[in-house]
Amino acid sequence: MKILKKINLILISALNLFALEAQSDEEKKIPVGGQAVIEGVLMKGKNLWGLAVRRPSGEIFKESWANSSRTKHFPYNLIFVRGVVVMCEMMAVGFKALSKSGEIALEEFSENGESVLTFKDMFFAVVIAVAAVGGLFIALPLWLAGQLATEQLHINIIEGILRAVIFIVYVAVIGLWSDIREVFRYHGAEHKTINAFEAGMKMTPENIMKCSRIHPRCGTSFLLIAVIVSIIIFSPVKSLISGESFALQVAARIILIPLIIGISYEIIKLASNSGKIGLCLISPFLTLQYLTTREPDINQAEIALISLDTALEGGLLA
Repeated sequence: MKILKKINLILISALNLFALEAQSDEEKKIPVGGQAVIEGVLMKGKNLWGLAVRRPSGEIFKESWANSSRTKHFPYNLIFVRGVVVMCEMMAVGFKALSKSGEIALEEFSENGESVLTFKDMFFAVVIAVAAVGGLFIALPLWLAGQLATEQLHINIIEGILRAVIFIVYVAVIGLWSDIREVFRYHGAEHKTINAFEAGMKMTPENIMKCSRIHPRCGTSFLLIAVIVSIIIFSPVKSLISGESFALQVAARIILIPLIIGISYEIIKLASNSGKIGLCLISPFLTLQYLTTREPDINQAEIALISLDTALEGGLLA
């Protein structure tokens, strides 16, 4: 893959991270979640991760590995801490699945059989992706807000709005790219499959296709909630360092990202535990999923079903 494609896939893969953990108490009986990868889907079950990817030949590759989390132990299970731990764990697993799916779906192997999608490639792509996030979603909104307003409160609000708008425009633009659009279709298949499973439906590709591609625990919704939280968190900080250099203001925002992640995670978790009331409260944030998902075809629904069956150690397809 080209380096730009890798960067976009890494950024987009991060959209689903919190869908994997922020379940309600009822759903924790069989905790499931997922993430779209290249020509496939990664699913999380109680004990296993399940990956299913369609090869260029049409055959389906599937693999599973153990699922464990530090959030079951102190101090990683503390409120506001567990959200950051979850994100780090999900990023590690997501990158592993993304790399594996790239090798399988795109057959990226050199003549001597070694993977073209090397650790060095992924590391370089991650570094650029982090730099892009810092520049595009932190530094740019901060600078633009300073040009558009002088009142501190107005600057904070404008900065948050600009951050949300830039993110939405970014997602909409890369969604025009055929490769990313295909990932969005698998994202839709992942949501439909989880919705079918949680509704207790008979798990077939046909039934999965009848379900909604919108899911309340999607990480896309988390990101918009994080924008609102950032306005609240950044406001007092910006007042304290308003006279400092632009670089210091950017650095302060980067340092506070873990706190924003932790608070936003707890909001999503609380909403999931609040039933219909919680769903109503976060429903405005779900609309962004119409950009980050596309309607899948039945073959993509099959991949998502096989992935979930693998994560749940079989039984769905019996």
